Amino acid sequence: MMTPAIRTASRADLTAIDALLSRSYGRQLAMAYPPSLVVMAVPILSRAQPRLIGSGTYYVAEEAGMIVGAGGWTRGVFPGFAHVRHVVTDAGRGRSGIGRAVLEHGFATARAAGMTRLACMATLNAEGFYARLGFRSLGRISVPLGPGIDFPAVRMEKRLDRD
Repeated sequence: MMTPAIRTASRADLTAIDALLSRSYGRQLAMAYPPSLVVMAVPILSRAQPRLIGSGTYYVAEEAGMIVGAGGWTRGVFPGFAHVRHVVTDAGRGRSGIGRAVLEHGFATARAAGMTRLACMATLNAEGFYARLGFRSLGRISVPLGPGIDFPAVRMEKRLDRD
């Protein structure tokens, strides 16, 4: 298995990340959510966030010049606390090490920035992925995506100072 090159995302990556989110989230979410919810949630969840991409803490995985994964973190309101953000692996490339590579890079940069805890809101189908990376489940939650769109997720947390 080839390890992808990980680099900090730039605003020039916005279109490629947007396309990655769009082609991947629908397919991946269909494994754990009813079709009616996927149809409503994907257009909301699959929009790249320019502020996040330009934050300096969002990363892309590249293979052969193509972005095949992305994800990062942002500081929380409490010292040492950060949130994992908008993680995605190219559709059909799950369990290939791309998501792990992106997040392990994020873990290292978060530690270097003084973060000691990471939180995430995992999709139902990603709970096992995050657990394998050392996150523990704090319970199910419902994320309001818009009027009448409640998205089930799992609140998870990882201690960075115990790895």
